Amino acid sequence: MNAGLEIALESLRDGYVQVSAFVAVTVLAFAFVQYRTNGALVAKIEEHERLQPLFGALMGLTPGCGGAIVMMPLYVRGTVSFGTVVATLAATAGDSAFVIIALAPEAALYAYGLAFVAAVGFGYLVDTTGMGVSRIDAAVARFSPATTDGGTTVRKTVGPNPGHEYPGGAPTHAHKTGPDRHSTVLTPLSHVAHVAWWVAAAAGLVLGVVFLLRGGPEVALTVGPTFDGAFTVVGITGTLLSLFLYVVGRHYIGEGSVGRARESFASGYEALLHAAMETSFVTVWVIGAYLIYEYGLVMTGIDIAATAAAAGALAPIAGAAVGVIPGCGPQIVLAGVYAEGGLPFSALVANAISQDGDALFPLLAIDKKAAVVATVYNVIPAVVVGLLTYAVWGPVLGMPEFGFGVL
Repeated sequence: MNAGLEIALESLRDGYVQVSAFVAVTVLAFAFVQYRTNGALVAKIEEHERLQPLFGALMGLTPGCGGAIVMMPLYVRGTVSFGTVVATLAATAGDSAFVIIALAPEAALYAYGLAFVAAVGFGYLVDTTGMGVSRIDAAVARFSPATTDGGTTVRKTVGPNPGHEYPGGAPTHAHKTGPDRHSTVLTPLSHVAHVAWWVAAAAGLVLGVVFLLRGGPEVALTVGPTFDGAFTVVGITGTLLSLFLYVVGRHYIGEGSVGRARESFASGYEALLHAAMETSFVTVWVIGAYLIYEYGLVMTGIDIAATAAAAGALAPIAGAAVGVIPGCGPQIVLAGVYAEGGLPFSALVANAISQDGDALFPLLAIDKKAAVVATVYNVIPAVVVGLLTYAVWGPVLGMPEFGFGVL
């Protein structure tokens, strides 16, 4: 098979099974809670402003990116503060968490514990002091105009310190839930695609869990009654259904304005529909990132894992730098290298803090400036905590720098 086509098909497959299926479960869980409580959860988050960074970090800490993805639209609509966004993204474990938990559970406990503490502390620091966010915001604005949905270029935080300015726009327009088009063919076809999408998501979740429990092995691009064959068929089918729902289906069965938080749902089916549309939206961005990343590696020949492993005392900085790359692909590679003993624990900690996983994609699509600023701020605690870990973990505590916690 042509190498370029093989990369494309593998990206379509892996993005859905390794990312989208897990995101779907988290988004659906949040939507179902909203449905059962008639919107009480979002209302509680909005009311308890001082607890928002803590709640955001807890959502980010859930393995995978689904919990963090749920939080991004809440910022766009003005429900949570920018410090909450920073805390959520800094604590985001991403899909690499599944690899570390399976192969080095003790390392995962310490690394993500440190990431959680750093995320909460830095999130509150941003909300209470501003941390010069408005200056970074203005610097980013020189390179790219704001892209908010009908808002201004500055948002006042809804957190503990409303005097500071943060990236983003004014609260967005009302969430568009109903279909804006009708067709005797495309309307029923979109409903069928929606149901088929959930079948693929359920199958993808099972395959994804098995894949991670096996330690993330190489999966052949094949079709047949084998694990590799099912992985390929389900992954590509799920991605194609996601593309259809995102491009066509949302206009004929509702949820046309994706990437927005919903206050409540009228029925369980509406919650399912919302979760499918939101996940399809994320899938489009994830697949794009996978393709850019994979083709970029082929064109440049850069070995990210080897570069980070050979950095020596600069390994934590290298780990933090890899975490800046959107998506979970590079982070999963780094997690695998750590499990093989090729990366120090301090680099794993720095990467755990700086990585945003796939949670950054919804924010990038809706408010690019806020996404860039949040990424810049996540690097700060990642480098600081990573270097402190490097200085203390082995020399002071006497803990192994390589292979700690690996089964």
